[in-house]
Amino acid sequence: MQLKGNFFVFVLSFVLFIQFTVLSQSNQAEVKALSRGADVILTGKVTKQQSEWAQNKSRIITKTTIQVDEYLKGNGTNGVVVINHPGGEVDGVGELYSHMPEFQNEEEVLLFLKKDNKSNDYKVFAGEDGKISLLKDNSGVIMTASKISLSSLKAQIKSYTE
Repeated sequence: MQLKGNFFVFVLSFVLFIQFTVLSQSNQAEVKALSRGADVILTGKVTKQQSEWAQNKSRIITKTTIQVDEYLKGNGTNGVVVINHPGGEVDGVGELYSHMPEFQNEEEVLLFLKKDNKSNDYKVFAGEDGKISLLKDNSGVIMTASKISLSSLKAQIKSYTE
C-alpha cells in the first residue's frame, strides 16, 4: 500500500512539474512576443481615467493617464502617458469590450504599448495581455499576479529588446 501512495505522489509531482514548465515556457513566449511587438514598454501608476463619447458618438472611449516610473523600451517626452481604449461609462451608459484591459485608479502596472499610426495615440498592445498588474508581496517585493518578481520580468524584457 505504501508503494502505491509513493507512486501516486511521484506521478502527481511529475505532472505538476510538467504543467509548471509548460506554463513557464508559454509565459516566456508571450513576454517575448509582447516585448518585440510593443513600441513602448513602461512601468507606472494609473492616476486618472476619463470616459467620453467618440467624435461620432458611436462608442465610448476611455483615456487612462499613467504616471511613468520607468521606460523599459522606447521613451516619452515626459513622465506621463495617456492611453486610449474602447469602453467605459458616460452619463449612465456603459460599454464593455472583451479582451480589453481594465484599469483601477492608483493601480501599479507594467504596460506594452503600441502607437496608433492614424491618431498618434497609445493603445495597449495585444489587448488585456499587454497589461500586467503589479503588487507588493509581504516582504515588499513587487510581483506580478503570477508571482514573477518585477526585477526578473524586467530583465527578461530587456533581453528580448536588445
